[in-house]
Amino acid sequence: MRAALVIALLMAGPAGAQDFFTLKGHGGPIMDIAVSPSGQIATASFDNTVGVWTGNQPNWQEGHTAAVTTVAFWTDDIIASAGDDFDLRVWSLADKTARIIGSHQGKITDISFSPDGETIATASWDGSIGVWRVSGRGSRDMADWPVLARTLTGHKSGVNAVTFSQDGGTLYSASSDGTIRTWRFEDEEADSNVLVKHGFGVNKLILNENEGWLAYGAVDGGTRLIDPQTGDTIADFTLDRRPILAMAYDPGTYQLAVGDGEGFIMVVDTQSRAIKRDFRATRQGPIWALAFSPDGQNIHAAGIEDIMYSWPVETMAEHGQMQGETRSFLQNAAAMPNGERQFKRKCSICHALTPGSARKAGPSLYQLFGRRAGQVADYTYSDTLTNSEIVWSADTINALFDHGPDNYIPGTKMPMQRIAKQSDRDDLVDYLRASTVQKEN
Repeated sequence: MRAALVIALLMAGPAGAQDFFTLKGHGGPIMDIAVSPSGQIATASFDNTVGVWTGNQPNWQEGHTAAVTTVAFWTDDIIASAGDDFDLRVWSLADKTARIIGSHQGKITDISFSPDGETIATASWDGSIGVWRVSGRGSRDMADWPVLARTLTGHKSGVNAVTFSQDGGTLYSASSDGTIRTWRFEDEEADSNVLVKHGFGVNKLILNENEGWLAYGAVDGGTRLIDPQTGDTIADFTLDRRPILAMAYDPGTYQLAVGDGEGFIMVVDTQSRAIKRDFRATRQGPIWALAFSPDGQNIHAAGIEDIMYSWPVETMAEHGQMQGETRSFLQNAAAMPNGERQFKRKCSICHALTPGSARKAGPSLYQLFGRRAGQVADYTYSDTLTNSEIVWSADTINALFDHGPDNYIPGTKMPMQRIAKQSDRDDLVDYLRASTVQKEN
């Protein structure tokens, strides 16, 4: 009885159909959104965590050591997630247990479950696809959870998306090499064929065999429905916006949602082959994640903010655009002192200036100067920084952004970035010196 009550509470949604709402609590941009058949929402974030939402309250799934970029429901109380730490994790929400199923040699960008729930496919920037088998769907026994059955190779670059056919016998994959491939599973072999040669990298796939189409979105803005058997184009919804970064589909309302790098959400009626809505959801910045509510009435979306937004599809424009702190910064950046502007652009998504690192992808910068690297107690560092002899000072911060983290501290989890101008680095150092000191009471 108690277990049933816990699951029922987990399933509770944050709002009724056709209500506008937001989910707040992450410490970095939300990179993916998943919705269970019952309407429960899971969010994957740059802050290294997955949020599973009961109403507007998050249940944090913590353990990833880098940004989480993809999340999917296996059952209502079991989810899978993966991202920049190369690990595929499975979480039992009811039992509050978790396990690393396995790893790729590069970032994992997508997770797809076969319709029978017995197979998971993972797409990775290492150029491969992982195929993971499970002995018992929904089993509470971790020993029954997925194990790597095979690794599929053939793409010439990173794999961005994977999706199964209805019978689970065919897997479709999309890659930065500009192709879409099919993989047909027979016995122990996987026969691979190139279905589409788009030319530019393909980022997203959605398959609807009942309607006879495969949708894809590409780096050059290409947005098409194609025949999943021949690759022939059925409909082309390409607009002058790029890249396509997110897709979602609701079979009950025949709505295909497409999010792009310029902040638009386009909603296509796949029966009439017409664009139904074209809403600029952000003033600046991309749409990274989309998902429909189970009834198709709401579209959940996320971008460069740490907030998930949910708009009623029929009244999207009435509720306004994303309104978070990141957008406010983008509007006011020109008026900021240069040091603060450099911090906002290069550091603020991952780091706080106040004590505590919770809900951030990087450690707090509070009392930074004079501190040895790898010493913030509430943050899990890479081995490189845990054992580092670097002491943070004007010179070491300058060197970090002059050479770039990947060159200055090889093996760090810090994203690759540089500040080219010496004056910008000097201004950032001055801003950090003034903003990270311990305040007197």
